[in-house]
Amino acid sequence: MAVMQKEVAHIDLDATPEVDRLLVGLGLGTMVRESVTSPIGRNDAWAGITTGGRDVFVKRLTGAEPDVRARMRRMLAFEEYAGAARPPELFRPALLGTDTEHHIVAFERVMDAQNGAQLMVDEVFTGDHAYQVGRIIGRLHGTPPPTAMEVDSVPPPFPPVAFLRGLPMSVYTRSSAGELEAWRLLQNDAVLVRALERLRDMEADSPRVPSHCDFRVDQLLVRPEAVYVADWEEFRLADPARDVGAFAGEWIYRSVLDVVTNRGDDVFTDVEFTHDMIIQRGVAKMQRLLPLVGEFWRGYRDVLPVVDEGLAVRATAFAGWHLLDRLVAGALSSSRLTGIQRAAAGVGRAAVVNPEKFALTLGFEDVK
Repeated sequence: MAVMQKEVAHIDLDATPEVDRLLVGLGLGTMVRESVTSPIGRNDAWAGITTGGRDVFVKRLTGAEPDVRARMRRMLAFEEYAGAARPPELFRPALLGTDTEHHIVAFERVMDAQNGAQLMVDEVFTGDHAYQVGRIIGRLHGTPPPTAMEVDSVPPPFPPVAFLRGLPMSVYTRSSAGELEAWRLLQNDAVLVRALERLRDMEADSPRVPSHCDFRVDQLLVRPEAVYVADWEEFRLADPARDVGAFAGEWIYRSVLDVVTNRGDDVFTDVEFTHDMIIQRGVAKMQRLLPLVGEFWRGYRDVLPVVDEGLAVRATAFAGWHLLDRLVAGALSSSRLTGIQRAAAGVGRAAVVNPEKFALTLGFEDVK
């Protein structure tokens, strides 16, 4: 549910002395305060230079204690997996050290890299990029962990089918008015609820492969020679359709957001949008961006020519859920849902309810 990271003034490091203690213990020195910025995200994070001249990215996992411990455990399990299995073409920021007591991890900062989300916004995320990312995810899914290694295999909690029947009081009391409106929209749609329950049932019967499970373009760090994938807190053995569908969902969501912009238009459009015009523009925007999904799928299938029969359908349904997940996340600080949020939810609903119909539309076809 995170958004593209932005650099802001740093969170006070003096209030978190454990960060400097970890870096000093690693022989890197303390962080030079004037160099530090903090990317916005669900965790506390700092990027900067140490007194030893090392570019680092440090984050402290935040949240409920059981969840933080589980995310730390999965992140370290990924590092063990990546070091032992060595999936080809999979690059990630180098882990420098950890403080498991305070849930802090330090990475070498990937310099001279462009964030995938920024490339998306700037409209310079190319088919070649998408193809390369498809190969990377295919390599990940196709490289099993060593036999003796223990990897979490509990499915991620989303989509939360239980929430579609009723929100726990703890969630209800913490939710904004916009979030409650979003949950009501989902809960009152019996057809959608059944489709999401069906998706979880299909997932239960799917293969289990090493998966990112929180895959978004803002976790891609693109350099000319390689694409790095970051943020492995949700790593586990899971349905490969989650990662494949998440990539497709990112571009469907972008196309919906572009309905009310002039991105990709030949001429400037300054009119009041009618319902029919929104539909027409939505189709046009989607046709412009979905070839990137096709290139991702081509790269994926080039390294994994044999996939399970239901993968494309499940991936389409997970792409639809990605838009519904964005609906709830986007309502976090809202008092009501916007028209564009409802439009995105409508597109997501169609993909969840009729994934067999939309799989080819998204580009999940057999690659020869």
